[in-house]
Amino acid sequence: MLVAPSILTADFAKLESEIKKISQSDYIHLDVMDGHFVPNISFGPHISRVISHTTRIGLDIHLMVTDPYPWIEQFVFDTTKYITIHYEANDVVNTIKKIKEKDIKVGISIKPKTPVFDIVPLLKDVDLVLVMTVEPGFGGQSFMASMMEKVKELVKLREEKKLDFIIEVDGGISDQTIDVCRVSGVDMVVAGSYVFNHKDPEEAIRSLK
Repeated sequence: MLVAPSILTADFAKLESEIKKISQSDYIHLDVMDGHFVPNISFGPHISRVISHTTRIGLDIHLMVTDPYPWIEQFVFDTTKYITIHYEANDVVNTIKKIKEKDIKVGISIKPKTPVFDIVPLLKDVDLVLVMTVEPGFGGQSFMASMMEKVKELVKLREEKKLDFIIEVDGGISDQTIDVCRVSGVDMVVAGSYVFNHKDPEEAIRSLK
């Protein structure tokens, strides 16, 4: 299991030391929120750039924004590995093309109420599918176990269509929910509160792996 701690839950007054605490993570997940697509504002390109200069761990950037297209170039750093946009956002097809032009892996995310069926035409063009297991916008929400049906559907589609995207989930991930993720076919989990509020973040990451 790949683990991408969400920096959103970290103490931003001690950002460098917080990042050092998660040195065993596979990626660092950046939740970028515009206050329009979701009812919260987090941070933008400047803080993301600071994070990229603080660590060599690959960045898994999740744009929870209404209009991702004009923002793509501002999140292209040496350590950017994935840029994920929402299916429910604007100009998805052209934004996917733009991410590919930057030689960065593309992710597509769906909210809890969006069926997998809606993104089937895009699966051939993406490297990652992010299934939200909470309503996006705020950390600390309860895991929605029913979203594992979407994961199983994606596993089946990936096999049938001979595709190679990875399946990621985000929201309510902990040592209590990781097993159902694993058996359902999840490849990577995003964990915020569980990792950064743990007395030993490295141990929290190992427990998820």
